[in-house]
Amino acid sequence: MKKNKLYIAAALALLAIASCKPTLDEYTPSAGSLNFSKYVAIGNSLTAGYADGGLYLEGQKVAYPNLIAEQLKQVGGSEFKSPFFSEDQANGSGYITLTALVNGQPVTAQVTDKLAYRSASPKLLTRYTDPINNLGVPGMRMDMAFAAGVGSQAGNMYFERLLPDADAMKTYFAYSTTQNHTFFSFALGNNDALGRATNGGVEDGPTSTLTSTALFTSLLGNYVTTLTAGGQKGVLATIPDVTATPYFTTVTRAALLAAVNATNPPTPVTNIYIATKSGPRAATDQDYFVLPFSSTGLLGKPNAAQIPYGLHPLNPVEDKYVLDVSETATVVQRINEYNAAIKAAANSKGLALADVHEFLNNVKGGVRINGLAVSAKYITGNAFSLDGIHLTPIGNALMANIFISAINSKYGSKIPQVDVAKYRGVKLPDTVTK
Repeated sequence: MKKNKLYIAAALALLAIASCKPTLDEYTPSAGSLNFSKYVAIGNSLTAGYADGGLYLEGQKVAYPNLIAEQLKQVGGSEFKSPFFSEDQANGSGYITLTALVNGQPVTAQVTDKLAYRSASPKLLTRYTDPINNLGVPGMRMDMAFAAGVGSQAGNMYFERLLPDADAMKTYFAYSTTQNHTFFSFALGNNDALGRATNGGVEDGPTSTLTSTALFTSLLGNYVTTLTAGGQKGVLATIPDVTATPYFTTVTRAALLAAVNATNPPTPVTNIYIATKSGPRAATDQDYFVLPFSSTGLLGKPNAAQIPYGLHPLNPVEDKYVLDVSETATVVQRINEYNAAIKAAANSKGLALADVHEFLNNVKGGVRINGLAVSAKYITGNAFSLDGIHLTPIGNALMANIFISAINSKYGSKIPQVDVAKYRGVKLPDTVTK
């Protein structure tokens, strides 16, 4: 009897110890000291949910701010409104879709039905002027955010659709800082460098200029000071390294040489020649061919003098198709300077920092996240959509978690992470031909 009592006492003691151990079930979501009753997201195409070369309803729904907002509902967040296209116009601006894989090579097509244009010339999208929380505008830059007229019919069609005619001259800065927010995410500045990079380092207009670091820093300071004027908290995002995206890493010198030599030329081709600002030269592995070059059909095509395109220094690949090593260094340095300004701004105002730059550089080489393989590989890497710059639904879920982790770390909140397994990568075609 005494022995049985000892067993019972021991069992009760073990039960008491076990009941004290924390479990995953005991994780209680909490906002901490933060107020998420009016969360707004400021940014550009990534914020808006742009993907596959266009803005369309499916992409809008899985934009990372929308995924963040869904998690915030567990910690006091309210309804998060986005300027969604209607189901009848679900394909928005149009986008590209993967229709087949032939010998491992993607075949894409432009989606042209159920578009949301109210005018073909100038191109104007169906208006959405109701109050919204996702303020992301594809193509928006830090410098353009302070320029009047960007929201007019002569400006950015994505911003124009959000403004009534009477507000056509309102700046994006004025528009985005007067939303009576209690919390914000801020991811603006990518396009201040990306436009130059995607244009092969060539400046041919306002969207391909590199914003000076001094101007960027000044405008950023103005933005952050205004957004926090009422004591609001938020999270700033760093700018990704352009060389961490498939847009610049998919079309390689080796792949181009292999494609040319697969046609059995009279003599093996050993060099691809590119135009640079200091004259034509043979490309190296430190030069980045942009993704659209693969579909131009130009390589090897003879000119009037019968000199094959890209295979001779007298007919090199045009500068706009290559971000050469010197141009890359210029863009990367400018991005690093922007990011230093962003980090300083976050520190000065006590804001969270979502280091997107660091995360995507890690992804570039390939990582596993909760068992999911993620990399910067085109199509198969899961993170990037068909345009090679913007994100898949999986990529957006990962991005949302970067922001959530940064917020939790800075403010001591307990916002649950997004379940990445619920989302897809690139939508694969039914047709695969070997």
